[in-house]
Amino acid sequence: MIDFRLYCVTDRTQTAARPLVDVVHAALDGGVRAVQLREKDLEGGELYHLASQLRKITEGYRARLFINERLDVALAVGADGVHLGQTSFPVAAARRLLGPDKLIGVSTHSPTEIAAGAGADFIVFGPVYFTPSKASFGAPQGLAALQKIVATSALPVYAIGGITEHNVEAVRNLA
Repeated sequence: MIDFRLYCVTDRTQTAARPLVDVVHAALDGGVRAVQLREKDLEGGELYHLASQLRKITEGYRARLFINERLDVALAVGADGVHLGQTSFPVAAARRLLGPDKLIGVSTHSPTEIAAGAGADFIVFGPVYFTPSKASFGAPQGLAALQKIVATSALPVYAIGGITEHNVEAVRNLA
């Protein structure tokens, strides 16, 4: 069951030298109820250790924890689910491994990618605005594309990418 409206995606290179655990604590204090651990460069053991720390923290806040693409780590730490990219593990196979009680999110970068989310529980769309971590996916999609995704998707849609305190209301009004 989707029981969160605000979704935090981690990037420890964007924490202004603060430990990621401290940043996640602050996000949870600020109202975040879902955290996606997205540290693609970490090896398995280091990712597992960080995921274990975040699992303890998110449980304390009754918040969801999703592990980016690593089903093994998600299962090992008792995460609430996984987040899959367009070229990662197929949703149907992930569902077989995770079971019906875990949540699966899927990244989309355009309306044509919605079909790849079949069997998922929610879609993450972006980047809506420019952000360095999504620069490789091309130009920001903008609010019009977000509105189209929200109108076409039967799943809940979470917008990501360059969302700040200055533009969050415009995004929230669509998503």
